[in-house]
Amino acid sequence: MLIDELPNLWVFAKVVSAGSLSAASRELGLSLSVVSKRLAQLEASLGVRLLQRTTRRQTLTEEGALLHAQAERILAEVEQAEALMSRRRGAVSGLLRLTAPNELGRRRIAPIVADFQRKHRQLTVQLELTDTVVDLLGGGFDLAVRYGSLADSSMVARELAPNYRVLCAAPAYLARHGAPAHPGELARHRCILIGDQPRAEWRFEGERGLVVRVPGALVTNDGEAAHAWALEGAGIALKSVWDVGDDLDAGRLRRVLPAWPIPAAPLHAIYPHGRHLAPRVRVFVDYLGKRLREAWRWGEG
Repeated sequence: MLIDELPNLWVFAKVVSAGSLSAASRELGLSLSVVSKRLAQLEASLGVRLLQRTTRRQTLTEEGALLHAQAERILAEVEQAEALMSRRRGAVSGLLRLTAPNELGRRRIAPIVADFQRKHRQLTVQLELTDTVVDLLGGGFDLAVRYGSLADSSMVARELAPNYRVLCAAPAYLARHGAPAHPGELARHRCILIGDQPRAEWRFEGERGLVVRVPGALVTNDGEAAHAWALEGAGIALKSVWDVGDDLDAGRLRRVLPAWPIPAAPLHAIYPHGRHLAPRVRVFVDYLGKRLREAWRWGEG
């Protein structure tokens, strides 16, 4: 294919414009032997002679003239494409597709996305909110914002901001049912679960660690619904402090078992490995991390 001969095509065009192989070698910064070899390779690949050369001058054959006319157009378009890519390498433009958890996305990520797009008017952002872990490559996403990192070696996990999870319940629920003094007592409480199973394992930190299997009085696939149930006094929920921190500060929710910390799950940006990350992704991840770290105010948990 002619496209495979692009480097040799550049040499051919330069030989024609320079008027000789030696002049072309000087302009290209290549040795005369290299220029001659590349021209011979192009002729061999096409199966035609492109130049008639004597000791005094060179002339294009009929086939050479036809190829040169096309080569000038092809090479000009390649130069235009390179110039376009060069401009875009530093430009935040195009379509940025990202996914984030429902509640975090609505409360924290969406406002940051809006501010970022106002700063980069040539950028279009598509934000998909779901509490399901989606296939980034299969779904055509540039990145995901997730709690915790992933072991998938095909992805990059970059920490954006701190995060810890808390057990919490409304004062009204604790007044009716009391507060558990030990994780083992959770099985007797009304627990609010996020997912699609009626039971879940809640893990606690400690010298040996502790895993408690809890039944779900209420189960939902939506983190914001679980949050609303907790505020209504329906039970005890396991939530990110990003989601419930304001309610804890205001007294609308109270921490349950604060002496039993739960393994941390810092916020991460997850995106595919790649040497040439699009500027829109790199710049957005930088901006998102900066804004989230500025908003963090809940200490170590």
